[in-house]
Amino acid sequence: MSEVTELIELPPKETALQVFTDTSKLDEILDKVREKVTGTVYDMSKRKDREACASDAYKVARSKAAMEKLRAAVSADLKELPKKVDAGGRYLKEGLEAIQSAVRAPLDEWEKAEESRLARHNQNVMHLNQYAANASHQLEASALKDMLAAVDAVVIDESWEEFEAEAHRAKDKALTALRAALAARQQYEAEQAELARLRAEAEERRKKDEQERIAREAAERATREAEAKAQAERDAAAKREADAKAAQERAEHEAAEAVERQKQAEARAEAERLAAEKRAADAAEAARLAEIKRQADAKAAEEAEAKRREADKQHKAAVNTAALSAFVQHGLSEECAKQAVILIAKGLIPAIKIIY
Repeated sequence: MSEVTELIELPPKETALQVFTDTSKLDEILDKVREKVTGTVYDMSKRKDREACASDAYKVARSKAAMEKLRAAVSADLKELPKKVDAGGRYLKEGLEAIQSAVRAPLDEWEKAEESRLARHNQNVMHLNQYAANASHQLEASALKDMLAAVDAVVIDESWEEFEAEAHRAKDKALTALRAALAARQQYEAEQAELARLRAEAEERRKKDEQERIAREAAERATREAEAKAQAERDAAAKREADAKAAQERAEHEAAEAVERQKQAEARAEAERLAAEKRAADAAEAARLAEIKRQADAKAAEEAEAKRREADKQHKAAVNTAALSAFVQHGLSEECAKQAVILIAKGLIPAIKIIY
């Protein structure tokens, strides 16, 4: 049983191969689809026509999907003819997609125009809202006046279409915000002008007070300088007299110190001479005692080394004697045993040694 879509009746699976491999049969299907969905004139300003346009395009898409499904089934069953079937399928798919695109073109064009229209209106409303957002008493009054004039010049009429009410609200909001900001700024600028005037008056008073202070301080400084000069002259005279007296006392003191230093230098020289003689005597005695000790240590070391050599000799002799006895006990003659011990002790026998 053949499958039926809104636009076409699919060929039976048993004969589908002939259809997909014959472009004339495929053209018959495309003509049937084209006959049913093309030729209609849609009014894109009407919702029902836009929906009808989308529905017709969707019907073509469903027919395309059904034929594509049938093609895939035929290709799976007849793997020896996949290229012919796939080529026919692509041909049909491209034809249906072309029909779909042609059918949907008016709707696509309308949607694009509608998107552009909405974006334009939204941009204009946002521009008005931006004026409200930017309204601030931090701006100069002249800038606020220019902004207010720009907003006031915007004409809101039926050309704004369904955005007319929103545009009126945005304009009123911007005008209100800008007027409030302008009033605040004008008040601020007036206050600043008054502050500038008060600062100028205060600066004038400060300059006058400063001039009077400078004159007063100059007179006081002249009096202090005269008194200081007189006192300096008195102090200089007293200092000269004190310096002369101090110089005389210092000369007498330095002469006495020179005599004392001479005496101390002579005493130190004598003490150093005696100390040098004592150090020489001490060094000679220390050298004599050190030589005596060195000779005693050398003799003791020689005696200790002689004792060590004698003890080692006796120890080795005892070990060799024990080895000789062991050889004799195990069957060697005393002469052979003695010869074996001598050869081993001298290291002449490989891999054998006596442990002392």
